[in-house]
Amino acid sequence: MRVIICGGGVIGACTALFLRRHGIEVIVVERTEVAAAASGKAGGFLARDWCAGSPLDALARRSFALHAQLAQEIAGDWGYRPMTAYSGFVASDGDPRRNAPSALGWLADGVVIAQRIGTTQTTAIVHPRKFTSAVMNAAIAQGAELRIGRITGIVRDANGTTAKGVEVEGSLVEADAVVIAMGPWSLLAAQWMRLPAVYGQRSPSIVYDLGPNVPADALFLEHDEDGSAVSIEVFPRADGSTHITALSDIAPLPLDPAAVTPDVDAIARLQIMCERLSPLFRPEKIIAQQACFRPVTEDGLPLIGKVPQSEGLYVATGHNVWGILNAPATGEALAQLIAKDATRVDLSPFDPARLRPLDPSLLQAR
Repeated sequence: MRVIICGGGVIGACTALFLRRHGIEVIVVERTEVAAAASGKAGGFLARDWCAGSPLDALARRSFALHAQLAQEIAGDWGYRPMTAYSGFVASDGDPRRNAPSALGWLADGVVIAQRIGTTQTTAIVHPRKFTSAVMNAAIAQGAELRIGRITGIVRDANGTTAKGVEVEGSLVEADAVVIAMGPWSLLAAQWMRLPAVYGQRSPSIVYDLGPNVPADALFLEHDEDGSAVSIEVFPRADGSTHITALSDIAPLPLDPAAVTPDVDAIARLQIMCERLSPLFRPEKIIAQQACFRPVTEDGLPLIGKVPQSEGLYVATGHNVWGILNAPATGEALAQLIAKDATRVDLSPFDPARLRPLDPSLLQAR
């Protein structure tokens, strides 16, 4: 059996790895490069039980365990480490706590830590680009193939019901099954199959190189900006980089992931917030000012499973902020589904058939 995976992000890489563990032939087709979009520019934060009470809970718990397991099984250093997470806020001018020392010594005065919301047993982090690349390399080492090219269509049998492969810039690549795992660009596949809409939410971020001495403290803070509360997230990573993000917005999705750029004003605002958080966040320490588009669906749950009214077509996208966390369990479950094994996680909440398909005519202008 041969499976083509469309997309070389973290979902595609994990799916390729677990398909190879089932002995299934795999070809990954990626337009730009491995981890070119959100898989390379996300924070990399992992949480075991933050989806408790939601349909994502079992997927997140299984995936959190798999992250720890993969760190022992796959060669390479992607900075997997347990960490502690805290919530809090930045005291505004006039607040009596404005000049009070922070409970965390590496933060500026007036950064108030309200409570611990994650422990080293329940929260962790990876470097997302390094993780995605290592998983893809492991899949390749086990026999998967990576091809650079742009998917231009799905090839079906004479009845038009069963996938037989894909067109890569006009050339046929044959397969027994096709997986769409292109993040928000999975939207384009609605031209070729019955897929619900997938939207892109843009997230700007700044990455600082602070060296290895910043504690493993993830921060979820509220920051007052001209009378409005802004949520800001801080993720120190094991390689000495610290990823800080805030000010997500909706913007047009470029056709080419390489063309994604941050809003200049958002980056400038974010940098001011960063410098308020800690004296460590100095301009000369900035190593990246960037943005990525996170894939989201109408109901906020990912699409994982068989594409309706088609044979041999599968989709895995729409993970929003939990893409890095939930990639291993998504890849494992999708590989089990394709191999016709029992899935470790119940995928019924993520069935693409639960949402109405997008009208392909809406994509003609693209």
